[in-house]
Amino acid sequence: MQIYLPIAEVSVNAYLLLGLGGLVGILSGMFGVGGGFLMTPLLFFIGIPPAVAVATEANQIVASSFSGVLAHLKRKTVDLRMGCVLLVGGLIGAALGVVVFNYLKALGQVDLLVKLCYVVFLGVIGGLMFIESLNAIRNTKKGKVPTRKKHNWIHKLPFKMRFRVSGLYISVIPPVLVGLCVGVLAAIMGVGGGFIMVPAMIYLLGMPTKVVVGTSLFQIIFVTAFTTMLHATTNFTVDVVLAVLLLVGGVIGAQIGTRIGVKMKAEQLRILLAIMVLAVCGKLAFDLLVMPSELYSVGAVGGH
Repeated sequence: MQIYLPIAEVSVNAYLLLGLGGLVGILSGMFGVGGGFLMTPLLFFIGIPPAVAVATEANQIVASSFSGVLAHLKRKTVDLRMGCVLLVGGLIGAALGVVVFNYLKALGQVDLLVKLCYVVFLGVIGGLMFIESLNAIRNTKKGKVPTRKKHNWIHKLPFKMRFRVSGLYISVIPPVLVGLCVGVLAAIMGVGGGFIMVPAMIYLLGMPTKVVVGTSLFQIIFVTAFTTMLHATTNFTVDVVLAVLLLVGGVIGAQIGTRIGVKMKAEQLRILLAIMVLAVCGKLAFDLLVMPSELYSVGAVGGH
């Protein structure tokens, strides 16, 4: 069933969009990522313009993340205090990101920047997670118990706060900075930022894996909702028809994903996520390097 998307100005199969939404929803529930880092490139691949894909995808992330958070709240695996600290940085970062996005859109360079950002971030993070997960699996097989680093430079910073659910007593500066970075990326790349936030929360802040997923999703909801609103009011690039189709699939998928995630070990989850990140990165890099079938595309001046 072909459906015309008014803002994106392309026709796509409605069932394909529902399927993509469902697939990304499952991943969202399993890994605590908004799924934007996979969905946005997938939208590029089916012909949606990058500016529209980035702004619209944020809607779908809000829905699947909200659905995932409800499931995690029932299990009491959300650190609301940590989530609020991350959120402060996230909202400031999102506002900065939209300003940068608008500036680049005016220059006409936004498509290239978005794709380059994806290749760099996905490549680095996917590679690091893959190596770390392999080591963790090897250690588990040998019978070594993974030790958590108790004290590093983060514990020496001022403005300390107690996070009871995570069992941490650390400065609020690192979580705010993590939130800030994620907010900027959410605006420019159309991602929830979970693929950066989850590793940062585990390795930098030292949070337990079971709490990380729910807390990450909690922060993602608000930052991406704010980003969508800014994109809709300044860029007019949010395609409602596309958003609704992705939403329906995403909400259903998130509930399924949360159930699967509970049954799997942390190391297995991390290595699966790393493999997926690297696969998407490879495809995007390939598309950037290969000569396109059409060398020129016609578009209105100023990006509208």
